[in-house]
Amino acid sequence: MTGRILAGRTAVVTGSNSGIGLGIAEALAAAGADLVINSFTDDAQDHELAERLSAEHGVKARYIRGDMAKPADCRALVEKAGRCDILVNNAGIQHVAPIPDFPAERWDAIIAINLNSAFHTSAVALPMMRAAGWGRIVNIASAHGLTASPFKSAYVAAKHGVVGLTKVTALETATDPITCNAICPGYVLTPIVEKQIPDQMKTHSMSREDVIAKVMLARQPSGEFATVEQLGGTAVFLCSDAAAQITGTTISVDGGWTAL
Repeated sequence: MTGRILAGRTAVVTGSNSGIGLGIAEALAAAGADLVINSFTDDAQDHELAERLSAEHGVKARYIRGDMAKPADCRALVEKAGRCDILVNNAGIQHVAPIPDFPAERWDAIIAINLNSAFHTSAVALPMMRAAGWGRIVNIASAHGLTASPFKSAYVAAKHGVVGLTKVTALETATDPITCNAICPGYVLTPIVEKQIPDQMKTHSMSREDVIAKVMLARQPSGEFATVEQLGGTAVFLCSDAAAQITGTTISVDGGWTAL
C-alpha cells in the first residue's frame, strides 16, 4: 500500500506521545489521516509534537491531554476530537510482581488504563463512526493477550480482556462498515524497553547482547525486536479498504512468540 489512502479520515490514538502509539500515529499521518494524539501530560513538547506531525505529513494534528485511567477523560478525549473515523486504543502501563505481593492500586490502574479505557473511548467513538458511515477500531493488545507469563497478572488479565472486547465490538458492528481488530505485539524496541536494558545487564551480570537474546527475547523465536514502524504499517493496513472484511481477530507481531 502506498499513498495517502487515509486522506480525509481523522484518527484518535491514545497514549501516543512516544513509543508504539507515536509510531502508529506517524504511520497514520503518513497515510494522510488527520490526528489527535494523547497522553496524561500537558507539556509544551506534547503540543510541539503535534505541530511537527502536522508539518511533516501535511495533515491536521492536535494534542489533547487525557488521563486514560479516568473514564470521564477517556470519553472527553473522543468528544473533544469532534470526529473519530479511526480509534487506536494504545495507552498502557505495566507492573511486575507475584500475585500475593501485587499492590491493589497497581492492579486497578493497569486494568483501568489497559482495558477500561478502550471500552470508554469505543463507547463514544462508535456512534460517530455509524453517523459517518465508516470506522476502524484498532486495539493494541499484546502477545500477553493470547498467552501468559508469571508475575504479570494484571497486564495479562487486561490484555486478554482487550482481545475479548475486540471480538464483542466486531460482532456488534458486523453489519456496519466498521471493523475492530487487535494487534498483539511481542517485545518492541521502544524508549521504555531501551531503558530497561542497563538494569537487566546489572541484574543478570550479562552483556547487552546476552540480555537481549537470553532474557528479553527468550520467548521471541525470531530473536529480533518488532519495531514501531512495523506496528504502524500493520495499523494502516487494518484501516485500509483491503482489510474491510477483517474484523474481530488478532494479528500477532511477535516474531513467532505465540506460535510456540
